[in-house]
Amino acid sequence: MGMSVGWAVQKDIDSQDIDSRAALTRAWELGINHWDTADSYGNGHSESIIGSMWETIPRRDIFLATKVGWTMGPHNHYYHPGQMRQQFESSLTNLNTDVIDLLYLHHCDFGASDEYFDDANELVHRLREEGRVRYIGLSDWSNEKLMKFADRVHPDVLQPYRNVMDDTYVTSGLERWVDANHVGVCFFSPLKHGLLTGKYKTVVSFTEGDWRLNVKDFQNPAIIEQMRNNRLKLEAYFAHHPHPVLHGVIDSLLTDAATGCVLLGQRNVQQVEAAATLGKTLSVEDSNWVKSLFQRK
Repeated sequence: MGMSVGWAVQKDIDSQDIDSRAALTRAWELGINHWDTADSYGNGHSESIIGSMWETIPRRDIFLATKVGWTMGPHNHYYHPGQMRQQFESSLTNLNTDVIDLLYLHHCDFGASDEYFDDANELVHRLREEGRVRYIGLSDWSNEKLMKFADRVHPDVLQPYRNVMDDTYVTSGLERWVDANHVGVCFFSPLKHGLLTGKYKTVVSFTEGDWRLNVKDFQNPAIIEQMRNNRLKLEAYFAHHPHPVLHGVIDSLLTDAATGCVLLGQRNVQQVEAAATLGKTLSVEDSNWVKSLFQRK
């Protein structure tokens, strides 16, 4: 933990907020109604932007997901129940709502001996009993960690890290667990912060505070070249689609996930309109072909 959870600011915050509100409005118009955020994104600013939308968008039209467990407050760990409760109340205020459709435990770091797990788990279940949360989720970068805690949390939804380059969804046993327990699954970082689109021509430098500094593949010339070559192959293979690269990289993740969705960040209207063309599951053959392109050489 203890690292950036976003990208460095590319332009002034007012312009970003205008883009964000326009993107959210267009998402609603196009039926993209599952909005995922967290208390820690922009220290609540992401939630506040969403909470400002109910003047023009009916709250009931949006399935709203947020998270708790990234902010320590005055404590020495992430899952102090008092801090969690405080963060949750702030999320309700920021989001301008009285109920959260889906509340995630943001990660599976529950202490060196998992000593903070029981209190954290009890709190989110209590919030559901109180009617302030409709569904409970569990998120983490590690599918193995999700497997470790899934039976104990009894989540309605799991949120694992998955993309066509970094994919242990099947080998970790998580696919089998999801199917056996009939829960939802939402894959995050499906583009690996944009790397998999093949848009970068050379190794990339990011400003301090940018999450992508933690992704070493951005500094690997061979990976950058592989992604550029993959882009050309995807554009040729899916030439019938208006966004062939996204279609291949995103929709291939749905082939083996009947209860799945993909969390694709959309920062402006153009990205929303591209996302609205996705969601058609690829055949097993096409999905396997796409994934084969992204195997590390």
